[in-house]
Amino acid sequence: MASADDASIFNRKNARTIQLEIPAPRGQITDREGNPFAQNRVAYQLAVQYEQFPKEDREAIIAWGRDRVEMAKQLSASIREPSDEELFQHYRHRRWLPFYISSHISEEEREKIEPKLTRGLILQPVYQRYYPEGSVASHIIGYTGLVGKMETGPINHLEPLWIEGEGRAGFEKIYDEELKGKPASLQMIFDENGNRLLHDQKGRPRAGGTVVSTLNLRWQKRAEKVLDTHARRGAMVVIDVATGEVLVMASKPSFDLNLWIPGISQKDYDVLREDSGKPLFARAFQGAYPPASAFKPIVALAALNEGTITPDTTVYCPAFIAYGKHKLWNWSRSPYGDLSVVPAIKWSNNPWFAQVGNRVGSGVFLGLARRLGYGTTSGLPLIGEENGLIPTAEWVQKTYQRPITEGDAANWSIGQGAVLATPLQVAQGMAGIANGGALPKLHLMMQVQDTYGRVIRTAQPERRNWLGVDQVALDAVREGMREVVAGGTGRSAGLSWTEVCGKTGTGQWGPESKNQGVAWFAGFLPYDQPRLAFACLYEGRPGQKVSGSRNACPMVPAFFNSFEDEISEMVAPAPKAVVVVDELEVQEDTEGVLRAIPVSPLELEEMFPDGGDVPAALPVELDDEGVPRALPVEPGELE
Repeated sequence: MASADDASIFNRKNARTIQLEIPAPRGQITDREGNPFAQNRVAYQLAVQYEQFPKEDREAIIAWGRDRVEMAKQLSASIREPSDEELFQHYRHRRWLPFYISSHISEEEREKIEPKLTRGLILQPVYQRYYPEGSVASHIIGYTGLVGKMETGPINHLEPLWIEGEGRAGFEKIYDEELKGKPASLQMIFDENGNRLLHDQKGRPRAGGTVVSTLNLRWQKRAEKVLDTHARRGAMVVIDVATGEVLVMASKPSFDLNLWIPGISQKDYDVLREDSGKPLFARAFQGAYPPASAFKPIVALAALNEGTITPDTTVYCPAFIAYGKHKLWNWSRSPYGDLSVVPAIKWSNNPWFAQVGNRVGSGVFLGLARRLGYGTTSGLPLIGEENGLIPTAEWVQKTYQRPITEGDAANWSIGQGAVLATPLQVAQGMAGIANGGALPKLHLMMQVQDTYGRVIRTAQPERRNWLGVDQVALDAVREGMREVVAGGTGRSAGLSWTEVCGKTGTGQWGPESKNQGVAWFAGFLPYDQPRLAFACLYEGRPGQKVSGSRNACPMVPAFFNSFEDEISEMVAPAPKAVVVVDELEVQEDTEGVLRAIPVSPLELEEMFPDGGDVPAALPVELDDEGVPRALPVEPGELE
């Protein structure tokens, strides 16, 4: 009888069996500490819920639906105006399902609207993407968009109950598959009178995985605050030298990701697109700028490594050097006399680098720049990352129909001319100099977790390129960069609690007609055991006179002083181990390894006849092979 009853239902014109998908919430995007950049919340949509009419009267159906739309307008300002045809066709093909007429409604609005709902109007809960930090790291996190529009014809098998979202930019797009969840299914059966006979949900929607970025939200927010204060337009990048993890990548101006929820209006998008500040443009990794004098440490390192100069070699530095009709001036417009590499870096002397760059050859120092990550993308999960430009002989021939000249090499050696780099590349290059032997491979994704919290993908520290530079060359360049901050052009970047190594830079950027410049300060800290590399960029206005020392250097203390205790702990050497010896004596065996020997209370009295406190621990340290060795302890120290 049950089968016969079912058959009688399904053979009737207005009876329906419907199977739909209940969309799953997207996974979260978080910072390294688990703080969310992107998550979900419940929103609502006002919808017309049709009843079953005795007969299909077009005018009556439209009038009934139009009345509900007018009622809805009294409840919410987000109601769209459907056409008569839409109202009628929804009844014909889809009357068992809600007919959505509003944008997303918040929980606060729902509380006001729900008591006022009348027959034929419902509030349908839906998942809504949400960006709790608004514009923070917006160029990296990205945004979602709705997948098409709701169907208007006959109901399809397993179509979604509401419009789903998909990644359209940034991490949201790159990790779209990982962030997608697993939908549940909903089966409904209606009789010919529109009465629901079955409402059976199969399982629960399973949320997507979690993408954990390497960014530190607290640091990212501080960097963006520093840019708000110190730069109308600019960028800041901070990299962990040991792991290659990008801790900060900030661009100013940025934009609020929540404008895309549930979908950005054409008006709002036009405002962003036409803004002269280009907020949609990620300066940190899409902006190609002349690195200016921030490039000079690479030239010095190449010349030292090749043996073209030694740390003690001096080069006479006039006020300018002429290449054809072009004069390459020192920034101070005065001669400096004989300079070796450390003071040349300290005072950022253009004639010194022009001469040394030509001596070592552009092919050599540009080759080192490439090994340091210039001229190519970083390999990070970024959309639209700029390659920058490190010129070659072929490029010069194709572009200018001539070979490379001494003037080219001189210009490139001070980070001008055809040499272009992103703030990310400049910070990456500094991480290579700080690391010394190798350029670390950068990471922006720390791990991906599935719905159950299991790690299904993780990033491990690894080498990107061997640099092939010796320690003597590195030491000289690092010393010069320390002097930049200790008393040279970067004094205003100094920190009282650690030694910063860095390089200022002031460059001409863009068409000459715009008379526009950029200012840099890039480097690493601390001097002795570098752990953090960074780059700060200040983008000048047309006609504005800028300098690295005045515009970029102040960003360094403004940012790093906020995290003094945290960074001090990060860069501190590991504490020496101790071996607890409460009522125990220790001695070295034949291999020098500490061994504990039981000591009785009587023996302790003999060891310490004058009484006093028995030492509870003795200090040890690890040797080169990681084996603990006891430190010498004098009898007086034991007392």
